[in-house]
Amino acid sequence: MSTFTTPDGVALHVEESGPADAAVTVVMAHGWTLDARTWEPVARRLGPDVRMIRYDHRGHGRSAAVDPATMTIDQLADDLAALLADRVPRGPLVLAGHSMGGMTIMALADRHPALVADRVAGVALVATASGGLAERAFGLSPAGLERVRAAEVRLYRSRRWTGRDHLSAVPALLTPGIRWLLLGTHPDRDAVRLTTRAIAECRPVTVSGFRATLDAHERDAALAAFASIPTVVLAGERDRLTPLRASRRIVRGLPTAELTIFPGAGHMLPVERAAGTAERITSLVAAATRQANPAA
Repeated sequence: MSTFTTPDGVALHVEESGPADAAVTVVMAHGWTLDARTWEPVARRLGPDVRMIRYDHRGHGRSAAVDPATMTIDQLADDLAALLADRVPRGPLVLAGHSMGGMTIMALADRHPALVADRVAGVALVATASGGLAERAFGLSPAGLERVRAAEVRLYRSRRWTGRDHLSAVPALLTPGIRWLLLGTHPDRDAVRLTTRAIAECRPVTVSGFRATLDAHERDAALAAFASIPTVVLAGERDRLTPLRASRRIVRGLPTAELTIFPGAGHMLPVERAAGTAERITSLVAAATRQANPAA
């Protein structure tokens, strides 16, 4: 474990594993309100011979708290570009992004196209979206969604929201809502516990601070940057946060991508379907390794 300081002075928590001389490096970006721990079940399955970097986005997990003005997907993309330049300055990359992490990778392609074109040899977009998140979220009607948004605004302005360091000191209190929103049918105990703990420990201002940038996220045009890069799109059949239609929208914008739908799974594929997610990332790593060492 180590710390990386972004160009604007934010300390990011970083975890690196695997051989430094590996042909390919896998970089994993987590979702909104979560942290690098949610990639742990996948990382274990990729094995000790794969070089991996997992990190906590600004304002999340063990990374430093930040001004909400910097809580944007564009800023996360710039953080990722700076992290790559510092920790993996050379060699091919496989980028895996879950939820907001996937959106960060799309923004990276938009804001740092040369980096993506020159270095990225594989992309895994996991339970994420290229846009449309403000439309019929959670399956609600426009009127229902408007009422939810109004309630959110009142909550985010309240002292009981802004005055806390964590969402909840008792993670179990969040479990019923988290299971409904984020997990599919019959999730195992570890998936529930890991997801609940990460969210319970999230700073409330991080939840509210990133809300607007998620609604504004529209990156269909950025998908063209991945047209010649092996890309997999992974979706949970019962995902309520980024529904199946969001993954299908990505594939319409990026016809070269391979879509995998996990029956019965929800939004948390890195913990709900860790083996299947790891299998697809492993395939990307193998293809990137062959490309890097064609004579091997």
